[in-house]
Amino acid sequence: MMTTVGFAQSNSFLFSMRSQSIEKTKAPRAKWVTSSSSSSHLRASSVSPSSTEAFHRVDYGQAIANDGMNEESSKKKKKRVFFLDVSPLCYEGNKPSSQAFGHWLSLFFSQVSLTDPVVAVLDGEEGNKLRRELLPSYKAQRKSPNPGKYSKRPHQFVEEVLRKCNVPVVRLQGHEADDVVATLMEQAVQRGYRAVIASPDKDFKQLISENVQIVIPLADLRRWSFYTLKHYHAQYNCDPQSDLSFRCIMGDKVDGVPGIQHVVPAFGRKTAMKLVRKHGSLESLLSAAAVRTVGRPYAQEALTKYADYLRRNYQVLALKRDVKVQIEEEWLVERDTSNDSEVLSSFFSTLHG
Repeated sequence: MMTTVGFAQSNSFLFSMRSQSIEKTKAPRAKWVTSSSSSSHLRASSVSPSSTEAFHRVDYGQAIANDGMNEESSKKKKKRVFFLDVSPLCYEGNKPSSQAFGHWLSLFFSQVSLTDPVVAVLDGEEGNKLRRELLPSYKAQRKSPNPGKYSKRPHQFVEEVLRKCNVPVVRLQGHEADDVVATLMEQAVQRGYRAVIASPDKDFKQLISENVQIVIPLADLRRWSFYTLKHYHAQYNCDPQSDLSFRCIMGDKVDGVPGIQHVVPAFGRKTAMKLVRKHGSLESLLSAAAVRTVGRPYAQEALTKYADYLRRNYQVLALKRDVKVQIEEEWLVERDTSNDSEVLSSFFSTLHG
């Protein structure tokens, strides 16, 4: 399966939502690149481009500062590269929506990434096949986006918009976007970049570190919000590595992954968080429960009787970082924003035409 990634160039004016002005920076011209794979935002007011990392309100009701860095340290921070998880942006709630995609992309370009490099990743065909084999209910309720007024398949018009805005697009057959993002993110960090994953998907919390952040689209405020390691610690009082283990126990209703309470109703969130904080990981917890008592009788019985059930959840929810895809130097240059106005205006005109 050949996966094409690349850029398109033109001399149109910069597009900026809500009449915001952003200085245009011309990036080096990049050639089309082809790679192969074996398979596969406390304010409701507008944020100026010069303060895109200002205070934001997250969906947990907290007022937070984006990076938690003072002015001195911000001068030393690493260059950023954004990984845009495209598929979830093509929905409004559970309903496929081209309008939602256009809205979030416009705000992302004008208020978040500016001229920082952006790599867009889409789900590949049969990307969740292996996880579905482990758990048939995995993402079974998710509907595919439809092209609306477009005659092309959904991913084709999305890719076209992104490429015309000089964003490389990666879509690998047999792989979910989450795994591709996790793989590319690790490669970027190894090259000395600070990776920012743009997605509403809570699965990415397991990847948060000093060099990995998330920026989340908030539907209630209709803007993006940065979420960092500092914010994770403040919210959960544990390390992100524990996030995956906690979710394996509690399950993920959105993704169709049942939690332990489906078989042991008494096993609640407080019990799960307490045990995960104490033991650090799901495997350490299960190993301990196999040889000694780690909690109340109902919890002890659940962890021993349903150990395989929980390990299966781990296999489904853990993001892979070994996808056969390699980050390219051309993807890490400043993004040429000169096409944004023309491309996005045309996109919205087509939707409302």
